[in-house]
Amino acid sequence: MLALDWGTTSLRGARLDVQGQVLEERSFARGILTVQAGEFPAVFETCFGDWMQAPDALCLMSGMVGSRQGWLEAPYCACPAGFAEIAAQLAWVEPGRIAIVPGLCCEMDGIPNVKRLERIPDVMRGEETQIFGALQLLGLQDALLVLPGTHSKWVQVRAGRIQSFSTFMTGEFFALLRQHSILSRTLPSGDTEFDDAAFEQGVTLALRGHSLLQTAFSTRTLSLFDRLPATALPSYLSGLVIGEELRAQPMAVGSSVVVIGSEALTQRYQKALALRGVAAQCLGAKATWTGLWAIAQTLARPN
Repeated sequence: MLALDWGTTSLRGARLDVQGQVLEERSFARGILTVQAGEFPAVFETCFGDWMQAPDALCLMSGMVGSRQGWLEAPYCACPAGFAEIAAQLAWVEPGRIAIVPGLCCEMDGIPNVKRLERIPDVMRGEETQIFGALQLLGLQDALLVLPGTHSKWVQVRAGRIQSFSTFMTGEFFALLRQHSILSRTLPSGDTEFDDAAFEQGVTLALRGHSLLQTAFSTRTLSLFDRLPATALPSYLSGLVIGEELRAQPMAVGSSVVVIGSEALTQRYQKALALRGVAAQCLGAKATWTGLWAIAQTLARPN
């Protein structure tokens, strides 16, 4: 089996054996934004064609490859949803061999008595696969999970089914403030070494209840008055935006959250969650491969 995570900016794949164990991994800077309409089959063949030579090979893909800008638009599966619902709505690129996992949608309360806004939709693509993989790896049926990134997802799972989720544009807001706001005049232009203390100070200030619209400006004023060195400011700002995200979550002291993402991000969220008295279980890329494998096990492949 070939498990593929084809996102906006990157393309990752793993070749799995008959037990679902990873035999080999590959990664390419060929996210969907780099692929023109009609070129997806050629990119797939170039990157993974040799892995699909076996006559019984199966490829499952998750992520933005199933969006309107991707290879083939896959449906959104309504929450609550589990393995069975996901497998039943796969979008087959090549019947029996190549399929795209559907995304998920849910709705939250909006504005009462305003017809179009009484319920506000939310969506995800790719994260659902990571969530199912995490449940398999950790042996969980009930969990609160966060998948940090450009658009962080907070997900509630009960009885092995995704009940609801909410999206926070944390990573995107950090990038906008870092690169395109007045703060960019104060922050160093290049990457700096992560500053633990400055990050935790940003999280702590955010958790005290002030709005990010107010606290973000402190990144500039702390520099103006030489309270923080320039090299520490990106870490401080990162703490502010992540702390703002955590402040919105109804988590009790002593509870636990599953964090799925890159090592750098999961470590930051683990530190931030600890400041709220919440433990974190962290997982990386393995959750994606396990999730795709688990979906495949529910699958009756069409002829």
